[in-house]
Amino acid sequence: MNSEKKLILLVDDNPANLRIGKNVLAEKYAVATAPSAEKMFSLLDNNSPAMILLDVDMPEINGYEAIKILKSKPQTKDIPVIFLTARTESDDELEGLSLGAIDYIIKPFQPPLLLKRIEVHLLVEAQRKELQYFNENLKKMVEEKTQSILELQNAMLKTIAELVECRDDITGGHIERTQRGIKILLEELERSGVYREETKGWDMNLLLQSCQLHDVGKISIDDKILKKPGKLSDEEFEEMKKHASFGEQIIEKIETLAKESDFLNYAKIFAASHHEKWDGTGYPRGLKEHEIPLLGRIMAIADVYDALVSERPYKKAFSHEEAVRIIIEGSGTQFDSVLVQVFTDAADQFRI
Repeated sequence: MNSEKKLILLVDDNPANLRIGKNVLAEKYAVATAPSAEKMFSLLDNNSPAMILLDVDMPEINGYEAIKILKSKPQTKDIPVIFLTARTESDDELEGLSLGAIDYIIKPFQPPLLLKRIEVHLLVEAQRKELQYFNENLKKMVEEKTQSILELQNAMLKTIAELVECRDDITGGHIERTQRGIKILLEELERSGVYREETKGWDMNLLLQSCQLHDVGKISIDDKILKKPGKLSDEEFEEMKKHASFGEQIIEKIETLAKESDFLNYAKIFAASHHEKWDGTGYPRGLKEHEIPLLGRIMAIADVYDALVSERPYKKAFSHEEAVRIIIEGSGTQFDSVLVQVFTDAADQFRI
């Protein structure tokens, strides 16, 4: 048997039809024959034919029943099947095609016609596989390119975030720590089902990347204020508070140059609203309760927790327990009480 020839499996309960069919096909194809559907299934355990020529009228398991079984199995569902039958009714042909056959050839068949139709269908099948291979590889290429772009985007974000921290060496590591805090709170929100309707459309990966820009507005704050080793005066603090609005404006400028919307929208919300307070005494807009975007309310807790447990020139670092107590005391005034409960449930992870 020539290994380069494609294998055709001919299935018919009539020995004469098997002999004639094999003689017609043997010059161009490798041919295996089966006198029943049961024998066909046995052969398929160790062979993968390019095509099956399947008789319809067979005892025990007929062609229609056999093709249903073929199409139900992952290893055989994609093998093209041509029905061979003496039936001439259009309803019979329609039934065969509806079950997944690619053609319907009436017996007794003319050898040149049989060969030509097999050749055409094998060519179509080869083109289908080639197109499938191309699509799969194209999908892989697109995924790899997308991943590369995401990695580049994340690297750029990290660089921008580090640039902000380089100017404000007092709060080193703050952006990375708040990012971890946001991740903990988002995971606890998902686990608990709190605010499920508001969060169900969120892209968590984009959120965790975009939250790195929540303090990007500090780029616009004077070094004398940003690097001041002591506590800020009232006037200096008013100037520092502008970093929330500055951050929003910076991201809006980027939005005018970029088509991507979700990522920048998340970043803008984080930047603009993470200093708003539940009771309306925050900044820059003095938003109150649910006027404050949920992302801003989440960031407020992660941001304050890190500020509390970090040492500053004007204060010592609070312990984890003290920080948790202060945030709980701010429930319903500075913070959303529902989110404070979420934070409390995940407090041990913040300690780690």
